[in-house]
Amino acid sequence: MNSPISRRTVTASLLASAAVMATPGAAFSATSTVENQRADPRQHPAKPTIVLIHGAFADASSWSAVVERLLRQGHHVLAPALPLRGLASDASYIRSVLDSIQGPIVLVGHSYGGSVISQAAAEFPRVKALVYIAAFVPDIGESALELTNKYPGSTLAQATSSQSYPLPSGGTGEELIIKKDLFREQFAAGVPIPTAQVMAAGQRPITVAALQEKATAASWKKIPSWYLVATEDRNIPPAAEQWMAERAGARTITVRAPHAVAVSHPGPVTDLILSAARRTH
Repeated sequence: MNSPISRRTVTASLLASAAVMATPGAAFSATSTVENQRADPRQHPAKPTIVLIHGAFADASSWSAVVERLLRQGHHVLAPALPLRGLASDASYIRSVLDSIQGPIVLVGHSYGGSVISQAAAEFPRVKALVYIAAFVPDIGESALELTNKYPGSTLAQATSSQSYPLPSGGTGEELIIKKDLFREQFAAGVPIPTAQVMAAGQRPITVAALQEKATAASWKKIPSWYLVATEDRNIPPAAEQWMAERAGARTITVRAPHAVAVSHPGPVTDLILSAARRTH
């Protein structure tokens, strides 16, 4: 350390480290690389990749605060955009995302995304846990709309409007969107007004056909599951959420939160996901 060459080497190393830390996301990659070089994979199994699936009237950005927390824990995270066109086609698309991932997977679904993960994970052994965040957990032959109506309390029908869209084969289909002036009250009560306004502007409509389409698989019958019940949910009745969680035998927590619980309460959402991830090791 007394020679000029050694000092230059140390200085260059420190500058390189600083550059890595200044690059968003790079710090996590650098840490993971060092840990992987030191670790014996037989003693330290790889952390699962966490895949976050949004639901209707939202997009992948609804997971942003959760993603940040999961990255800080050293997880690989994906939050793909869901087409929201039909249950079978949406599940097929997510299945293609899962095919691109190596190693164990924790699959997380919010709202309609719960229906999608239940179908996409069927006969997919690398999915080790299913996490439902105020989400649908359909059995074979059940639809999201049917489960919404199982218990009273949803005000979604009054808060939405329909619009037509062109079908690839010709003709038009019907999709739903939450009225912007009702969005915060319906979907994100308690979220700061500016945030809710941005969410309303960027919401993605879902087809009526997707909500009516019946599930053809129920992977929660074979894969361990976790569930977060949002007690202030106005899209899915909380009683329906509790019933679905109990039927699935899910490890369940309850949070006083609106339907957009990943935005309003990202901490409990992240904690539940991490609890599921730890069980995959």
